Amino acid sequence: MSAVMLVGLATLSFSFVSKESTVRASEPSSTSLQEQADGLIRNVDEMVAHGGMGDAKAIIHHCGEASRYAEEMVKQLSASGSRRDDAVMSLNEVIRQCRRVSEIGTHADPGQLLNPATKARAAAQESVKLLGLAKPKKT
Repeated sequence: MSAVMLVGLATLSFSFVSKESTVRASEPSSTSLQEQADGLIRNVDEMVAHGGMGDAKAIIHHCGEASRYAEEMVKQLSASGSRRDDAVMSLNEVIRQCRRVSEIGTHADPGQLLNPATKARAAAQESVKLLGLAKPKKT
């Protein structure tokens, strides 16, 4: 009788361990998605701030970084098979607007770069909000 209980306990504990490892395996992707969202927002905010200062090179640099973060997030969301179509559309808009910024180039008036840059920032903020990754604003 005790051997049967021992086998039962071993089987029961094995199912807990395997379920726990499944949960832990899915956690890093959500953590990296949060880190990517933070990087995206940080770069779009910096991009627009540099637009106000008239620094075209910095605008293009931060827009390139924002685009890189957006592309990684799209890949991760596509691989997860999630139904976050609106967020992916917003991320694709970030990529599209940042492409416009780089096509305009560093020799343009920084004010000319600011229009697509602010559109990219709005799309980035929307995507992060849709994904539930927005951090509360500091007051």
